[in-house]
Amino acid sequence: MERVNLTLEKETFLKLKRYSKNAKKPCATAARALLVESLERHEAVARRRALAADYTKGRGDARALLADFEAGQLELLDDEAD
Repeated sequence: MERVNLTLEKETFLKLKRYSKNAKKPCATAARALLVESLERHEAVARRRALAADYTKGRGDARALLADFEAGQLELLDDEAD
């Protein structure tokens, strides 16, 4: 596992501290979970943009990709409901 040293603004740190307290997790664990979630969402947005670009270009397999994307999006919604 790699380490990252971050410097946070006071307001951001206080938000993180409140979040970790509510989640009943150590601050570093909560920060790692938030970072992973953010990266996953960022990757999903990038995939969605690429799919939209391919779809508008008339890519042949765009419909299949769209179906896969929609299924994944529904899975993310299910995860958020838990």
